[in-house]
Amino acid sequence: MATRTDAPSANPLQAPLALWRRLSINQRMGLLAGMAALVALLVVSLMWGRVQGYQVLYANLSQADDGAVLAQLQKLNVPYRIADGGNVIEVPTDQVYVTRMKLAAQGLPKGAGVGFEVLDHEPMGTSQFIEHVNYQRALEGSLARTIESLSAVQSAIVHLAIPKPSVFLDQEQKPSASVLLKLYPGHVLGAAQVAGIVHLVASGVAGLDDKAVTVVDQDGNLLTAVAQSSSGIEPGQLAYRNAVEQQYRRQIESILSPLVGSNGVRVAVSADLDFGKTETSSVIYGQSHLLSRQAQTRNSTGGAGLPAGVPGALTNQPPGGVTAPFTVGSASQPLTPKEFQQVAPALRSLAPTAASSSATNNYDVDQTVSHTQQPVGTVRRVSVAVLINDRPAAGSGAAAKAHPLSPAQIAQIKQLVEDAIGYDAKRGDQVSVASMPFGQAAAAPSPAPWWRSAWLWNLLRQGVPYLLALILGLLIYRAVRRLGAVAASAAANEPGEPGEAGGPGPGGARMAGAAAGGGELAPDVVQLNNTFENDAAVSRELVKQDPRRAAQVVKEWLADGQ
Repeated sequence: MATRTDAPSANPLQAPLALWRRLSINQRMGLLAGMAALVALLVVSLMWGRVQGYQVLYANLSQADDGAVLAQLQKLNVPYRIADGGNVIEVPTDQVYVTRMKLAAQGLPKGAGVGFEVLDHEPMGTSQFIEHVNYQRALEGSLARTIESLSAVQSAIVHLAIPKPSVFLDQEQKPSASVLLKLYPGHVLGAAQVAGIVHLVASGVAGLDDKAVTVVDQDGNLLTAVAQSSSGIEPGQLAYRNAVEQQYRRQIESILSPLVGSNGVRVAVSADLDFGKTETSSVIYGQSHLLSRQAQTRNSTGGAGLPAGVPGALTNQPPGGVTAPFTVGSASQPLTPKEFQQVAPALRSLAPTAASSSATNNYDVDQTVSHTQQPVGTVRRVSVAVLINDRPAAGSGAAAKAHPLSPAQIAQIKQLVEDAIGYDAKRGDQVSVASMPFGQAAAAPSPAPWWRSAWLWNLLRQGVPYLLALILGLLIYRAVRRLGAVAASAAANEPGEPGEAGGPGPGGARMAGAAAGGGELAPDVVQLNNTFENDAAVSRELVKQDPRRAAQVVKEWLADGQ
């Protein structure tokens, strides 16, 4: 039996071109449409995967800053878009931080007011008044920018009233300040935050007192009045008291949670603190002792012929004549030095004599000086209330009811609480423990269903286009294979060698017809040789599969025989 083997084509495009030529117009159009859809789907998938999200660059800028920022973005060739009615400027996510640094290098945004940059280009010959005004503008703008950095503040305006300095103390005036705040919708400043703004402004201006700063919001509400408590407690003191109460609460909950569970205990603590500043000075004197002693003695010698006697009339009379015991010379004959040395002892004995003495004693007294300063914020009294949930009874079902704690257990818990807070009965501490059933807790919010999770939507957004492209590619591949099979069956009908499969012989024509009709022959029919039995088997199979086509073939044979 002769067989035919097709030689491989030298041109690889010959088979596709031959297949394209054998397709009909409708088949060609369908194939082109499928390929175009596949390419479009792949392009859309790639573009979708590469789409960059936009992030907020700046929001709620002034009109001057908006124009300056947009002009600079155009110079930098940075894509942007405007959202929220022009209040938000967005740029691609991967360029947000780089763009902000580039704009900051250009001094953008400048903000609602000017800062100290107004002094960078001060011209020569500027008067002192202009310098003072520019400095005050710079100080106001710098304080406003600092306040705007708070999360709840949308914009801020600071006005400073700085009087001229005076050389006279009685004419000196203190500066004052006023701050106007515009808060974001739904935001409220607490007392501690308002106090922080007041201290910030007061610390930024020399000589400005905290009481001379006024803070007002956009609705005209005086916020500085809210910051001062009616009881005189400052925000810092209130925060310290809350911290102390929170510390006591954590200690009590940590010691009771292992016993009744974290959800089975509620603790309330009220601490009374003493914020008064007390200073005490005392001096204690003890025994005295001799510290030092100074003594002075003065003596003088002389004769014993001093006047003495009882006062009276005789003593008031002048004394009689005095007779010298010896002659010491005359004016005409003075004594020689040798003679003076001989009479000097006698003269010395005639001189008057006197003696005196004095002593000074210094005494010191022992003393103790003490200066005591009491700490601020000492605890004066602590009150604690503890509520414990009833313990559930053993078993389950509607019949099982919770039962309260026994008095012994409550007493033990109370003792634990007293030890935890440092209970002191002298200062009036109070501790109350009660056991009651808690109400039904609100049902916890059910977690979001898995089909609404973000990761699933991201996966679908990234994977569905590629999945559709894969399915479309498989459909196109299957269609091309079917078209190739049809083209192969059409090629089998072309003239060939007699007696070969696909030739003009009766068996070849019938097998080609069966292939063209799309029918499949049984395996035993395909394995038969090209004999009469083969032709008969093929004819029977074709008649079974398509009787109408077989009838049409018989009619054509009869027409050809005539």
